[in-house]
Amino acid sequence: MSDQGGQATEHGTDDSHDSHSSHNAPDALVEEFGTHVGRAMGWPRMAGRAAGLLMLSDKPLALAQLQEALDASKGSASEMTRLLIANGTVERYKEPGARHFVYRWRDDAWVGCLRHIVATTTELRELAAHAQERGADMSADMSEEQRGRLRDMHDYYRFMVGHLESMLAEYTATWTANKKQP
Repeated sequence: MSDQGGQATEHGTDDSHDSHSSHNAPDALVEEFGTHVGRAMGWPRMAGRAAGLLMLSDKPLALAQLQEALDASKGSASEMTRLLIANGTVERYKEPGARHFVYRWRDDAWVGCLRHIVATTTELRELAAHAQERGADMSADMSEEQRGRLRDMHDYYRFMVGHLESMLAEYTATWTANKKQP
């Protein structure tokens, strides 16, 4: 149990019910994103915080604003935005007449995120197909167990890509329909 009144949890102390004068609700949520999104995605904690900050921001932010809000170096803030862009959730652009780029959470961020997952899983499916073909060509040098592992890998990624593509189509259709509703 925390001596500040937080609840003990499996991952340490949960102080989310504490009232800290230096943190408002969005700040606390940004910190939660840092911890949970960062860990779940295998990202640095800073990337999770940047995701939370941009998701909750009501306007695009310049790199300097992200750097200040995250208390990060310019290089770290830049690296985190590149990671979020690559994962399909954030976009970088210049507003008309502006000198600097700004970053914002994409309206279709979750579609973008799922597209990224489909793309990376498709790359792994292609690797698995190639590896299985090479394993078959090297049958004299590979045991049946080794070739079986390659076959299992290819089967897994073929299964995953098929289901992820279906999920992407279904989610995109649902998201598009919801956006059309007032």
